[in-house]
Amino acid sequence: MTTYSLLILPGDGIGPEVMAEVRKVIGWFEQNRGLSFDVSEDLVGGAAYDAHGVPLADATMAKAQQVDAVLLGAVGGPKYDNLDFSVKPERGLLRLRKEMDLFANLRPAQCFDALADFSSLKREVVAGLDILIVRELTSGVYFGEPRGIHDDGNNPENEGGRVGINTQRYTSGEIRRVARAAFELARKRGNRVCSMEKANVMESGILWREEVQWVHDNEYPDVELSHMYADNGAMQLVRNPRQFDVIVTDNLFGDLLSDAAAMLTGSLGMLPSASLGAPMANGRPKAMYEPVHGSAPDIAGQGKANPIACILSFAMALRYSYDLGAEADLLEKAVEKVLAEGVRTADLMGPQGGTPVSTAEMGDHVVKALSAL
Repeated sequence: MTTYSLLILPGDGIGPEVMAEVRKVIGWFEQNRGLSFDVSEDLVGGAAYDAHGVPLADATMAKAQQVDAVLLGAVGGPKYDNLDFSVKPERGLLRLRKEMDLFANLRPAQCFDALADFSSLKREVVAGLDILIVRELTSGVYFGEPRGIHDDGNNPENEGGRVGINTQRYTSGEIRRVARAAFELARKRGNRVCSMEKANVMESGILWREEVQWVHDNEYPDVELSHMYADNGAMQLVRNPRQFDVIVTDNLFGDLLSDAAAMLTGSLGMLPSASLGAPMANGRPKAMYEPVHGSAPDIAGQGKANPIACILSFAMALRYSYDLGAEADLLEKAVEKVLAEGVRTADLMGPQGGTPVSTAEMGDHVVKALSAL
């Protein structure tokens, strides 16, 4: 029997609560599908800072490099707002992404039919929505040098005297590898990729467009490729989101566009994500999975959090890290069944009202649906 290794990093806020429901799902697959998971747990973010004085301990980083997959809950909270930038909880997350070289961030935006009326857009615009945004994750303006806030010298035209600098930087290799990831994923979906950048005003955008086109022409001519300026892409996501299948874009635009796409589905509590890197010795990609939502400190510890995004993140791990596509499909169908039955956490309560289920109760419903299917 194959044993699949998983490092769980619950993190802060609602992270531990939603992760507890994932453990129920893991237990169900072990008991009912004969799967074996070697699950370990450690600290990240504010929890790690409280224990070790850093947002990610070196020993935890070493574990993350060795397992088949990492599943992260959420990091941050107002308790840590005044920490030095270098030890803020989010730095732990960024370190994982950077040192594991997780260059392709997969953000699906799927609108379950039962939740189409919860979108900020009309039902007829979002019903049946199923798009995937592939965001480059380890380069671009978030990591480029030089960066920082500096004294602008004696510049008389600069009131305040300071200048903030961030550098947008991409290499051909960085662009080509994330483009390949997008094309490979498109082949398993609708076989269409739309690449988004700002080639009209940014040299890095020109390079992005040229390199994505090169990968298409030389390696994936069977996949339909289009190009779009990222600002127009944002408008099109609101106007007609179903025109897209796979969107590939850089780190900054991907951050913005994926959050915009997230709200098309009705709730951040519904959306998973995957961050994938190069294949390891066993052929599986280095990978970290996490719900899109934050730590939600305002509801932490109250049993109000929606665990579905974290559960669906585990479904992505089943598919991409463990090559268990049938099990991933089953888990996604279980979530769809629960929603179709009208089971709702507080974030999914519509104007009709009703009594929301707790975080734990939602997890129980998903497990029950797995058994029913």
